[in-house]
Amino acid sequence: MRPPKQTDVGQQDLFRNRLDQIIDLNHPLCRLVKLIDWDRLHKEFSHYYSDIGRAGIPIRMIVGINLLKHIYAVSDEVICARWVENPYFQHFCGEIFFQHRFPIERSSMSHFRGRIDPSALEAVLQESLAIACDLGALKLKDLKSVAIDTTVQEKNAAHPTEHGLMYKAITKLSKTAHKAGIKLRQSYIRVVKKASIKVGRYLHAKQMRRAKRELKFIRIRLGRLIRDIERKVEGVTQELPLLFYDTLRKAKQIHRQKKGDPDYLYSWHAPEVECISKGKARAPYEFGVKVSLATNLRKSGKKGKHFILHAKAMPGRPYDGHTLKRAGENIEKIIGKLPERFVADKGYKGHKWEDSRTKVYLSGQKRGVTPAIKKDINHRSIIEPIIGHAKNDGLLRRNYLKGRKGDAINAILVGTGFNFRQILATLAT
Repeated sequence: MRPPKQTDVGQQDLFRNRLDQIIDLNHPLCRLVKLIDWDRLHKEFSHYYSDIGRAGIPIRMIVGINLLKHIYAVSDEVICARWVENPYFQHFCGEIFFQHRFPIERSSMSHFRGRIDPSALEAVLQESLAIACDLGALKLKDLKSVAIDTTVQEKNAAHPTEHGLMYKAITKLSKTAHKAGIKLRQSYIRVVKKASIKVGRYLHAKQMRRAKRELKFIRIRLGRLIRDIERKVEGVTQELPLLFYDTLRKAKQIHRQKKGDPDYLYSWHAPEVECISKGKARAPYEFGVKVSLATNLRKSGKKGKHFILHAKAMPGRPYDGHTLKRAGENIEKIIGKLPERFVADKGYKGHKWEDSRTKVYLSGQKRGVTPAIKKDINHRSIIEPIIGHAKNDGLLRRNYLKGRKGDAINAILVGTGFNFRQILATLAT
């Protein structure tokens, strides 16, 4: 059922004091509560709920707790624990009286993220930019020039190795077969574990022939296990769960895959992980998804700050220049218009931007550059520290949410959290 709308009727309680009577209403979070259009967010998210059944969690509560999570860059469990201790967090989420217990289950945050469409969270990003404009920290003239760049949002997955993936496949396949009632000739878990340890030692010592020998040993055992299970599945009369066939499919993919395959499986629990090379000396390869970010190049007045105007996950390992069209469409959707110019690095060469309303300039460009445009090109690198803050102060460095949908949701909420941190810093002055 659609969640009820939270309204403060001003009621008193004989034994409890209202939160607004025991906290400092000049606190930045309290001032931010009055600036957010909660009615708009209620309308935006309430249609994801059914008209029948038990009433859902109030939108202000569930959206507020997700905002606090990304403002303070903590996990679901930590924000739930801090919510009980912090009256300002409770006031932000719409509570009238101090609560001694968390009113919802922690898993409700995961259910909410699974229920909504990632694009719906762009309304929260829009709201953060609207508040910034009302405070004077962002002005419309600041949106004429926009810097755009991409980075990698790494997934919470172990560094992929051949022996590690095959050992994981053998372990999962053996356990799944045991649960399905299939009696194996041999599970190979013990011998493959020893061989996997040897591979790590041989690779560390640069003994490649010995490492290849152990890798071949592991691959042969994985193939034997797959064939043994496939033979015995034919004789099973009961209907096997879909998880069994999914496990068998992933094990067969790991058994046959080779380096350079386009459908290479890098993580067992997160098959959507992609290998992305950004040309960094310290990290030649990163495993996750590419994310496009954009920020205003200019800022006006003493209150002026830089904000994230667009944050979008770009699966499929696209070339940076090919992400520009989708990024431009998203920016127009969020801020209501296209900027006069995009400024990007040389990785966007060959972008083929066709919209005449906006011109694209690359760093180092000389032709057709006026002094004002040259100034914007020189300031293009302002997006680099913003990406750094999104990773170090936000949750962009490592994504713990599941699937491609989790990648998209985390990218948008990271940008929203960054903007609200900027707003809170403005309100604190």
